[in-house]
Amino acid sequence: MELIIISGRSGSGKSVALRALEDMGYYCVDNLPLSLIPSLVDILSKTNDSIVVSLDIRNYPNYIKKFDNLLSELPNYVNTRFIFLDCNPNILIQRYSDSRRLHPLSKENLSLEGAITLETKLLTPLYQYANNIIDTTHLSTHELAAKLRNLLTDSENKELHIIVESFGFKYGIPPDADYVFDVRFLPNPYWDINLRSMTGLEKPVQDFLSNHQLVEQFIQKTSDYLEMWLTELEHNNRSYLTIAIGCTGGKHRSVFVAEQLFEYFKQKNHNVKIRHRQLEKEF
Repeated sequence: MELIIISGRSGSGKSVALRALEDMGYYCVDNLPLSLIPSLVDILSKTNDSIVVSLDIRNYPNYIKKFDNLLSELPNYVNTRFIFLDCNPNILIQRYSDSRRLHPLSKENLSLEGAITLETKLLTPLYQYANNIIDTTHLSTHELAAKLRNLLTDSENKELHIIVESFGFKYGIPPDADYVFDVRFLPNPYWDINLRSMTGLEKPVQDFLSNHQLVEQFIQKTSDYLEMWLTELEHNNRSYLTIAIGCTGGKHRSVFVAEQLFEYFKQKNHNVKIRHRQLEKEF
């Protein structure tokens, strides 16, 4: 079992890190008291392979040296990783000024700068426990998420998950679509009385569409376009890409084109799945 502890200076990006790890499939718990970590691990180890706990300065015991003792209470099967987020104090001041949020250590007689200085002093002993220290001074939220993803996942898990789905415009554009391609300009099998009751999964409809050069050109150009940008999408910390192909009713042209794109990405060894929204609703 993997336990990842995220901590660091307030304002350094712990909330961003937690959201990024949650998107990666980790079970995340925010601001858990340090003393409860062993109990959490015991409860969740039966159902989760990976847990992330986010801690800020308010969660630590009076003496940070107890941190080591608490970690020693964890079972041997737990692989613990401690990631510390650091940031330049001047940037922290700027971030708090922009967000207008209160620093956790702010008191009536303690300025924002004073709170940051005090927190730095209190957190310094934790550096020795950190497996990874990430300086977020010059990182955007997307860059921090990408850095964590690269740090914690192997090449297979980094791969973009592609979903190709067909739909009918008369029923609305799928809300989860990242790319929407309109194929209503392609020849329509619906107007052939012998094909009207069929779908793009059936050979007569497939043969009809395959015999039109325009259909072939569209599939080729669209697959080339998507392939060209997949690497950039992966680098942008995207886990899923949903490609929606729409025709009028979502049964003929969009189904056929979606199937062709699915086969293309499958042959390229991409992680790809397919669904047909309107056909699913019939069953």
